[in-house]
Amino acid sequence: MSIRRLPEHLVNRIAAGEVVERPASALKELVENAIDAGASRIAVKIAGGGIDLIEVSDDGCGMTPPEMALSLERHATSKLPDDRIEAVTTLGFRGEALPSIASVARLAIESRPVGAEGWLRTVDNGEVVEDRPAAVPPGTRIRVEGLFARVPARRKFLRSARAEFGACVDQVKRLAMARSDIAFSLDHDGRRVLSVQGAESRPERVAGLIDRALAANSIGLDWAREGMRLGGVAGLPTFHRGVADHQYLFVNGRPVRDRLLAGAVRGAYAEMLARDRHAVVALFLDVDPDLIDVNVHPAKTEVRFHDPAAARGLIVGGLRRALDEAGFRAAQRPADVAMTAWTSEPVAAPLPPLAEAAPSPGFAFHERRPTFFAPPPQARAEPAVEPVPASTQFPLGAARGQVARTYIVAEAEDGLVLVDQHAAHERLVLERMRKGLATGGVKTQALLIPEVVELDEVACDALEDRAAELAEFGLELERFGPRAMLVRATPAVLGQGDVVGLVTDLADEIRAHDAALSLKERIDHVAATMACHGSVRAGRVLSVAEMNALLREMEVTPHSGQCNHGRPTWIKLAHGDIERLFGRK
Repeated sequence: MSIRRLPEHLVNRIAAGEVVERPASALKELVENAIDAGASRIAVKIAGGGIDLIEVSDDGCGMTPPEMALSLERHATSKLPDDRIEAVTTLGFRGEALPSIASVARLAIESRPVGAEGWLRTVDNGEVVEDRPAAVPPGTRIRVEGLFARVPARRKFLRSARAEFGACVDQVKRLAMARSDIAFSLDHDGRRVLSVQGAESRPERVAGLIDRALAANSIGLDWAREGMRLGGVAGLPTFHRGVADHQYLFVNGRPVRDRLLAGAVRGAYAEMLARDRHAVVALFLDVDPDLIDVNVHPAKTEVRFHDPAAARGLIVGGLRRALDEAGFRAAQRPADVAMTAWTSEPVAAPLPPLAEAAPSPGFAFHERRPTFFAPPPQARAEPAVEPVPASTQFPLGAARGQVARTYIVAEAEDGLVLVDQHAAHERLVLERMRKGLATGGVKTQALLIPEVVELDEVACDALEDRAAELAEFGLELERFGPRAMLVRATPAVLGQGDVVGLVTDLADEIRAHDAALSLKERIDHVAATMACHGSVRAGRVLSVAEMNALLREMEVTPHSGQCNHGRPTWIKLAHGDIERLFGRK
């Protein structure tokens, strides 16, 4: 076969395969162009998740008709001052972005510089169909309609409109986070989804886009070393999420997804977070452009550092220093009025032991909530009402006490047993939920007052799509406006748990893993997340009856030797091991 030169329209489509993978990637290119044009306000409108329509309007410098025509040619750019490709300081410079998009969609550009006339140029799948004057305000507006409409091989690989919409929201959030001096708005199918004002401080912008509660549960960063500077916002270790999707990284104002930087965040929080929890951070790294390569990925989502160890060290050191300065701060500290209850004199008769509410050999914790007609719950010593069981009766022995409010100490016939109360109960709750699903569904517990959980619209969409499946687990949810879910009932095995935390983590898990998992794996993910929220926490003081009830249920529950994350739930020191520790053997 002889070598031939490809036609221009085919070259553009090949380039589109690098730059335009889905609506979100096209939107990213257009918004980056608007930022680089010096815009102070950027308005985005999409329809059908961006598949039907993407429109980006800005008040930037605008383009003259000749510049507009040149922008639609491949490898034409205003973003490189000379021929040094490594000297790019803007968000992007790929000259094939606009012609690539125009080759697989209908693209219309309206633009006008200040003091000049406006112009409209329309390209339909590579063919110019309109080129004329237009009455438009200063700035630029670009409309992209029918993405991949004439490329069915590409269109069939797009996900649902909701999934594509979620990816578009994520791109706008990242770019809006990078530039807190610019006002952004995003409308989907005629409804306002996101709106942030310009001239905000970086912490205000980050909290507004991630979680409003982050403002009160985070610390600021400002740390410089070896010619690099690290700024941003780091959530307290106690303000964590179930997936790493809430970690935003920027290098010289460019949103990136970099394994080196993500690994540095994990290293900084390594001793302060459980393995299955992830920090919430927005980190901004400023580096000399000569010390990084931004051209290692077609979409500029990765960077390569001249000195990777120095970059990682800056992030780890800066985060740890900031976290050390936070001292004793923790997220969601109890209110002062709640703390005074510990010093109040008890006036009510003691309630029966908590374990009496659990069916034998079942084990459940039910938080005692104060009512309007009773005094607040008090802390008091538990009177001995029955003899301590003999240690020879049970494989895991009899409870003798609790260490650090986390570990149960039990005496067995052949040694000493230590149990991680949270890990053990988490496994028990998970196995109860699996058993309930296998026998017709998990029992529900209706909430006296339904709880409203505020989330972003994409998270609500994910939960709404899975509402029927979640109902089988005993969690009854309803949509409550664009950005909230109403919780009417929770699984009975969870007791009075943290409803907001449970629903938030479920939304994160579904968004992160749903598409890649089988039905069984999805069920296990949901059950494990619920079990974690329904289990007794480390730091909870347990009665002897509660500790023994947990041990008894562990003895009759499958897989109770390890928690849902693979860690052991109990260990045993045999008598011989103890004797060797004391030099008796």
